[in-house]
Amino acid sequence: MDPLARIRAICLELPESIERPSHGSPTFFVRTKTVFTYYLEDGHREPGATIWCPAPVGVQAELIASEAARFFVPPYVGHRGWIGVRLDIAPDWDEVAEIVQDGYRLVAPKRLSALLDR
Repeated sequence: MDPLARIRAICLELPESIERPSHGSPTFFVRTKTVFTYYLEDGHREPGATIWCPAPVGVQAELIASEAARFFVPPYVGHRGWIGVRLDIAPDWDEVAEIVQDGYRLVAPKRLSALLDR
């Protein structure tokens, strides 16, 4: 399965998530306003497909320190703790799903985040 199809399946299974283009790329929102995952086919400064997601405090540095070939600080949003994930280097799809879910939890209303714990 291609990376966009995998990301789309992961993101759209989350409560009240939607997809629509933003800046020419598939972007996943909670309801209609808050972004929790950007998908970029060309990686925007990184080779291959990537995603950018908000991450809990400290996770960005931890992931980059553990595996700098797969994780990076994305431009524009990296200074706010977002993490970039390269999808062209044998992605661990369970780990990618956790990163996406963590990003969703950071921006979703508490009622929607709580639905993930069921």
